[in-house]
Amino acid sequence: MEEKIRARATIIGRVQGVFFRVETRKAANRYGVTGWVRNNMDGTVEALFEGNKENVNQILNWCRKGPSLSHVEKVIEIREDYAGEFKNFDIRY
Repeated sequence: MEEKIRARATIIGRVQGVFFRVETRKAANRYGVTGWVRNNMDGTVEALFEGNKENVNQILNWCRKGPSLSHVEKVIEIREDYAGEFKNFDIRY
């Protein structure tokens, strides 16, 4: 059985107003990862990913680049205990 993990990411840079949330949801669906993504008031984007370890690592790598209009300066990752609480990947407002 594959190891399931959960990771919270804060993405810093030019990440709002560049379709980061929409593209993150598309990437998460491609990688089979559940969770959510949202804009923060400080201009960062925050996401919570759950899934197989390899897939979560792939979406985290994707976040380091982001969509074409973005400019990611830094991704802060925090590993959390896997909870399996999500059925989909959602954009939160």
